[in-house]
Amino acid sequence: MQNDTAVRMPLQRGSVTSEKPTAPAREHRFDIDLMRLICSATVMLGHVGAQFIHATGNDPGNGAGAYWAGHLAEGVNAFAVPMYFAIAGWAVLVGAPPRDGSRMWRRVVRNVVPLFAWTAVYLVWAWLRDRNDRPVTELAANSLFASVQPAYHLWFMYTYIPVIMLLAFAVLVRAGQRPWGLGAALLAIAVLPSGLTTIAEVTGHGTPSAAWGFGTYSLVYAVGGALLFALPAGAVRKRWPLAVLLPCTMAGALWYNTQVHYVLPNAHLFVAAMTVCVLLLVSRVRVPAAWRPRLRTLADAALGAYMVHVLFVEEIVRPLVSPDLGGPAAGLLLVALLATVVTLSFTASLLWGRLNLRRLLG
Repeated sequence: MQNDTAVRMPLQRGSVTSEKPTAPAREHRFDIDLMRLICSATVMLGHVGAQFIHATGNDPGNGAGAYWAGHLAEGVNAFAVPMYFAIAGWAVLVGAPPRDGSRMWRRVVRNVVPLFAWTAVYLVWAWLRDRNDRPVTELAANSLFASVQPAYHLWFMYTYIPVIMLLAFAVLVRAGQRPWGLGAALLAIAVLPSGLTTIAEVTGHGTPSAAWGFGTYSLVYAVGGALLFALPAGAVRKRWPLAVLLPCTMAGALWYNTQVHYVLPNAHLFVAAMTVCVLLLVSRVRVPAAWRPRLRTLADAALGAYMVHVLFVEEIVRPLVSPDLGGPAAGLLLVALLATVVTLSFTASLLWGRLNLRRLLG
């Protein structure tokens, strides 16, 4: 990296040369690339595990082996979604702050286009498989307002996109700019639920429910994640307490999911503690130079793999999971199915990346 000192050129006699500081090169955080891969694989682990739980009706009496295999998977994956918010917060506030509104809009479009492209894919796929519980046109219209049937994993994007928009809006205002477009879009998101309710009350016709927006927890994870990811190397001197606390938080998540309520909320203390532990254990980890090119390629494919993986979960995992599996058989099958879903998802994403379809498919 270059330092913050301006690069100065010597003046030649009789000439006038303006001195302009060069912008420091941005550090590429390979540890955050690694975190993106961990989160992507962990989300897939949770969705594979959920199929084992659903096969038993979330009742150990219907198959203890499958039930506990599924809940063990769900217990260790609770940090993944909050970590995505943390990474987003770091990117907008620290890693790559937007320089102007137009650049931020390009970032928003890079997320919105794959969101609706994959919504269409899942709607058509479920229609071809005769799995939609309502007309596909109705589901497509509802998806504009954040209904995520049958693409249930895409709910995250309807929260993620407004979070990065709000953070970018604050960054640009702080920099003295006037991002009117972002402000208008955020205002539209804020009033959309009440607007739809008013239309329903006036017309007497039902309107879709709107889920664009975010809760306090997602914003806190984003801002807190930016703060923690920005800590310099060596700031966390002893990591072993985190390695001890992490399995305790996962055990707490397992207890909550099986004894209190399934699914554990993202805003729960167990999830927050788990997220902090994983973040600080991975942040600033040195990635060997030989691994970096492949790691960066896989990290670029992580969003696409996230988008497509539910197709493989529905078509491969669900038919193979049985509540009659014993504990060892259920555990081995879960690992094998997870490896299959991860491999197929990343292979597919890398393939359309080579075909220059990343902007469309993520």
